Amino acid sequence: MLLSDKYPFLTNYFNQMFNTEPLRAPQSIIFWGSDFESQFILSREIARLLNCIGDKSDGCTCINCNWIRDNAHPAVQIISRVDNKPSDDDSKTVISIKQANEIKGSLMTSSDFYRVFIFCDRDDDGNICGLNQQNFQEETANALLKVIEEPSSRVMFIFLARYREDLLQTIVSRSQCFYVPSYERPSGDYSIIDGVFTDYYEFKRKDAFNAAEGLINLTKEHPPIDVLSGVQNYMAELLKSNPANPRFITDIETVERAKRQIVLNMNVQNVFENMCLDIIH
Repeated sequence: MLLSDKYPFLTNYFNQMFNTEPLRAPQSIIFWGSDFESQFILSREIARLLNCIGDKSDGCTCINCNWIRDNAHPAVQIISRVDNKPSDDDSKTVISIKQANEIKGSLMTSSDFYRVFIFCDRDDDGNICGLNQQNFQEETANALLKVIEEPSSRVMFIFLARYREDLLQTIVSRSQCFYVPSYERPSGDYSIIDGVFTDYYEFKRKDAFNAAEGLINLTKEHPPIDVLSGVQNYMAELLKSNPANPRFITDIETVERAKRQIVLNMNVQNVFENMCLDIIH
């Protein structure tokens, strides 16, 4: 499946942005969600669009596009606890201050390319994973703040994470954030919310508290996370039938935030009511 078929809303958004004159690309982007591989592919696609010297199509075979697909472009760097470490850097569990300083030093010189730095983590098998405040610590993040806020010309920073809250607020506040829904999981069962939240997109604003009450009642027999997963699975099915509708992407993002709040032991009633108020217009 082409990226433009899988994420039409996001790819159309960036295509339109990068095809305007003058180019007004954000200096910093955060992709978040559970599908890190898709986040990485989207990041690489942005780097490709910014550096393409061909027609910018999915199948462009210009030298820059080929380099980027092969993860071999000199101006597109993966920054992780194992990628692009200075030769004298013996840190193994974090993105280090030395890496931050090397990035800052590289930006002192000009480049013919659009430089893109993709920040992520890797697991023991080398798979792309998300950043958090253990592998991307405050000291390193703060060392990059100035170049993120006032970057050199034609530079972009992209951060991959499971939740926005996994990154320092100082990074989040300087970035445009995009939720990337996962297509790697099976659709999942949503029978748990059948008759309570199905057809929610037809609800009126006045129905929000009744919908929340119905979901809260389900938590008497099911864990709140399972109820929210049922809601999210249902929305994922709707998204498959309506891939270009940004509403369902936003709604899935809202439920993901509610799940995070439940994990943080926030009041269940408040979480469900706020979620419904955000979703039901």
